[in-house]
Amino acid sequence: MDKNRANTNHIKNDNKIHISLNSLIVRPIASEEEITWNNLMQKQHYLGFQSLTGETLKYVALLEGQWVALIGWGSAVLKSRHREKWVGWSQEQKTQRLKFTANNQRFLILSGIQIKNLASKVLALNMKRLPSDWLAAHGHPVLLAETFVDHSRFSGTCYRAAGWIPLGKTSGYGRKAGVYYYHGETKTIFVKPLHKDTRQILSAPFLSTEYEGGEKALIDLNSVPIQSKGGLLEHLARIRDPRKPRGIRHGQVSILAVAICALLSGAKSFIGLGEWAADLSQELLKRLSCRYSEKLRKYVPPSEPTLRRTIQSVNADEVDRIVGEWLAFQSADDIIAVDGKVLRGSKAAGVKPVHLVSALLHHEQIVIGQQQVDRKSNEIKAFKPLLEPLDLKGKLITADAMQTQVENARFIVKDKSADYIFPVKQNQGNLFETIRNINEKDFSPST
Repeated sequence: MDKNRANTNHIKNDNKIHISLNSLIVRPIASEEEITWNNLMQKQHYLGFQSLTGETLKYVALLEGQWVALIGWGSAVLKSRHREKWVGWSQEQKTQRLKFTANNQRFLILSGIQIKNLASKVLALNMKRLPSDWLAAHGHPVLLAETFVDHSRFSGTCYRAAGWIPLGKTSGYGRKAGVYYYHGETKTIFVKPLHKDTRQILSAPFLSTEYEGGEKALIDLNSVPIQSKGGLLEHLARIRDPRKPRGIRHGQVSILAVAICALLSGAKSFIGLGEWAADLSQELLKRLSCRYSEKLRKYVPPSEPTLRRTIQSVNADEVDRIVGEWLAFQSADDIIAVDGKVLRGSKAAGVKPVHLVSALLHHEQIVIGQQQVDRKSNEIKAFKPLLEPLDLKGKLITADAMQTQVENARFIVKDKSADYIFPVKQNQGNLFETIRNINEKDFSPST
């Protein structure tokens, strides 16, 4: 503690001696440094200091081991018309996603420190580590940084030099104890995107669960049709509804649409599906054809029990096939891999484990079809039934050596108007020997 207190006043620059910033370090403060940090901020910052608001992080900048600057971060301001316009989100989206913005509530170059480019360098280093530090501290990422510069005191040059974007001036209102009041001091709001797609993520209709601490989305739902012709709802309407009409509150199409979108967004369980559905905005509930409650005057998502019952009642193979067709139709991936796997945990006493053959988009790694292998058969027999429903025209099919069969090759080329790459091993003895005996000189010269 004493060392840090002493280190705050010894690095100076009289503008004649160049001080290298190569050794500059910006890091979160340790718990035992917080009292020193608070005292320095209270004594030296023109606004004084009591506390940061919301979710917070405190940083110190050290040069040659000595304290030269302090930075304090907190939750974003509730209202900013310039920020709202720049992001492009709706009021409902802002309410749900404001937590992904952090506000630079305090920035202090310590008294007596006068080093050229220090402020912009401190900001730049802080920006590099802020996202990972925020995730570790608060359990969710931060995608946008913001701050407000009082031009009666500062020009904001360090923010501009560190790549921050000026959006416009405030209207001169402040907020205290939940009440807005006019103080007449306008400030410029600056923002710094912390992700290459910050604006798209914050304003997109669908938010991937990876930003809520879940798995990364399997597919970007913002890039695929939901309501339009050939969209998800149209495909799901082909699935037979096994439920009895009495007592039905949610349409099957909307329930399945919510469940499938949740799964593709990274949800892994029925509870995850229910939580994802509960977080949907009114705009998305409407897009997914969810029920409108006249009593509540809003769209209502299906509950976790409703999602569970419906999923368990429909024909899983039919849903899998139709969703696979929809996904395959949206993708620009021209390579489809066929692969067989044993379903983990499906083995029972005296019974073979469940064996599935899947068709998946090679680059996107999205399953677009599955076929269970008959317990008395093998993967070869499942090859044609798996690919039969899929539109494969112009696609390239890959598989392992087990599927290197004349019938499979003929089916792909003649019936599905596609091409294939099959490895050749000794299960095709004559073909294997023929290929092995080919000499390099038998090939045409490359051009």
